[in-house]
Amino acid sequence: MGRRYVVMPAALLALSAAIAPAAAAHSTKSAAGYTKTTLDFHVSVPNESLGGTGTQQCVIVGDLYKPATASPDHPVPAVLTTNGFTGSKNDQTAMAEVLAAHGYGVLSYSGLGFGGSGCKISLDDRAHDGRAGSQLVSFLGHLSWIVHDGPDDPRVGMIGNSYGGGIQYAVAGVDPRVDAIVPMITWNNMAYSIAPNNTGFRHGVTYSTKAPGIAKAVWLPELFAAGGAAVVQHINTDPTRIVDCAGFVSIVCPAVTELLANEYFGDNLYTFARQRSVEAHIRDIRIPVLLMQGENDTLFNLQEAVATYRALRAEGTTVKMVWQSWGHNLEVPVRGEWVQGHGMLDTYEGQRVYAWFNRYLKGEDISTGPDFAYYRDWVPFDGSGPDTVQYAAASSYPVGHTVTYLTSGAASLVTKRSDVASGSTTYANLAGPTPLSYSEVSDVQHQAPFSDIPPTDAPGSSAHWTSPPLMQDLDVVGVPTATLHLSAPVASNAIPGTELELFAKLYDVAPNGSVTLVHRLVSAVRVLDPSKPLHIELPGIVHRFAKGDRIELVAAATDSAYRNANLIQPVTITTSRAAPGVLRLPVVG
Repeated sequence: MGRRYVVMPAALLALSAAIAPAAAAHSTKSAAGYTKTTLDFHVSVPNESLGGTGTQQCVIVGDLYKPATASPDHPVPAVLTTNGFTGSKNDQTAMAEVLAAHGYGVLSYSGLGFGGSGCKISLDDRAHDGRAGSQLVSFLGHLSWIVHDGPDDPRVGMIGNSYGGGIQYAVAGVDPRVDAIVPMITWNNMAYSIAPNNTGFRHGVTYSTKAPGIAKAVWLPELFAAGGAAVVQHINTDPTRIVDCAGFVSIVCPAVTELLANEYFGDNLYTFARQRSVEAHIRDIRIPVLLMQGENDTLFNLQEAVATYRALRAEGTTVKMVWQSWGHNLEVPVRGEWVQGHGMLDTYEGQRVYAWFNRYLKGEDISTGPDFAYYRDWVPFDGSGPDTVQYAAASSYPVGHTVTYLTSGAASLVTKRSDVASGSTTYANLAGPTPLSYSEVSDVQHQAPFSDIPPTDAPGSSAHWTSPPLMQDLDVVGVPTATLHLSAPVASNAIPGTELELFAKLYDVAPNGSVTLVHRLVSAVRVLDPSKPLHIELPGIVHRFAKGDRIELVAAATDSAYRNANLIQPVTITTSRAAPGVLRLPVVG
C-alpha cells in the first residue's frame, strides 16, 4: 500500500481534486464497503528547538477511510481519531473500519512523535498537537464527499483513548469547526495526573503550586521511558527529535527529574502541565462532549472526569458522562461493555458512541442516553447483548445522599457524635523513597505476581479507623471526602519538598478479615499547614460495601505508587467529641 504526500495547507485546494483518482492506485478496498488510503501530511507547528518561535514542518502519517456510498452527491460526516500514548494510527483500525462501514469518513493518524509521525512529543499541547490536528480538519474540509457546514468547514467529530482523548480538547480548543467529541479515559489537569494533591483545590482537581503535588513514582518514569522508546523505534522518521530530551519537548526532562527527586513542582512546570490540559481552556470547548472515564484507573481517575463534567456544565456546554469498568490499570472491558472493532455497536458503550455521532454529526433526532451512567460490578450479567443491566442511569452527577461517619478514639468509626470518644494515633515513615504501604504498580498491577499482593500497611506507618459490621449493603457512587485533625512538628513548608505527605484511602474489610482497596486507588496529599483541619478528597469509586463488611478509613505515611518523603515525618491524628474526624460517603439506594 503506497502513500501520497500531502502539503498542508497551501496546496491543499489543488491537491484535493487530485486525491480521488490517484488514491485508487494506492488504496485497499474492503468487502464491508469502504476504501482505505494511507497518506502523509506535512503540517506546520512552532519550532520547539527555537523556543517556540518560527515554525517547523512535521510529517504525520494517517489512514483515510472512505465509505463506498460517499460522493459529492451523497456526502458523509467525518471522524478524526488518533492513538493513545506510544501507539499509532493502526490502533484505531478496527474502530475506523466499523465507523466507515456505517457511513462515516474516518481519518486515523499517528500523533506527533508516535507511530511514524515526526517531530517531538509535546503532550497534546494546543500549539503543537492542536494546531497539527486543525490542519487535518482543513484537509477533510477540502474533500467533496464529506458533509460541509460551510466553506472549508467539514462536519467532523473526534474519538480516542487517553492521549487520544486529550488531543480532542487541544484540537477543539483551537478549531471551532470540530462538531462533537468523545474523549475516553483522559485527564482534566495534567499537573494533577502526574503529581496529585487531593486537598485545597481551587476548582476541579486544580491545586495551587504553593501546595505542590506528590509525583507518581511508577507511572511517571514508566510513561517517560515508553515515550522515549517509541521515538527511538521510529528514529528514521525524524532523527533530530532524539536530541536534548529523548523525543520530548525540552521542558519535560527537568520536570520529571525534579518531581522524582520530590522537589517543588514550581510555577514553570505547573504552567507547562496546565497548558496541556482541558482545565486551562474549558471555555473554548463549546461542542457536545461525551466523557467516558474508567473506574479502574490510577493514572486518570474519576475525579478528573468529574472536574471536566462540572466545568463544561457550568459553561452551558452539552456534556454527558459514563463511568465504565475499564481504564489504564485494566484495559480489558467486560463482555458487552466495549469492543474496539467488530461488535462495537452491540455493546453498551459502542451504542452510546454511535448515538452521539449520529445525533451531532448525522443530525438524527435520537436519544444519546442518560446524562450520567456508571458501571456496577455487583450486578449480575449473563454476558449476552449490550451490558445495559450493569449500568445505572441518572439525570446528572452527583447522585444519592451523604452518609457520615466520625472518628472515635484511636481506631473506630461511629455514626453518632454522642458515641465519639477522645483519642489519638501516631505513625511515621522511613526517610527516603522506601514505601511502607503497598497499593499498586500502575498498569502491571493486574499481572502476576503483583495481582496476588494484597494492600498492606507496615505496623506503625499508618492510622486506621474501622466501622462496625454493616447492617445492610452500602453502595458508594462518587467521591468520598474526609476531614482529619493532625499534628506534625517535624514537617515544614519552609523548604520546598519537605512538607508533610499523607496517603488516604478506603478499605473494605470482609468478615474473614480480608481487605479490598477498591481498584487500588489512593489519594496523595501534601499538607502545607498541619495545624489546620485537613480536608481530603478520597478516590472516586463505584463500590458496594456488602452487608457484614466493615468500612476502614486509612491515613498512611507512604505508598508504593508515589515518591515518598525524604525526611522522617512523625504524625499524630487526634479526635474528640468537639472535633472528630469526618468521613462522608456519597451513597445511592
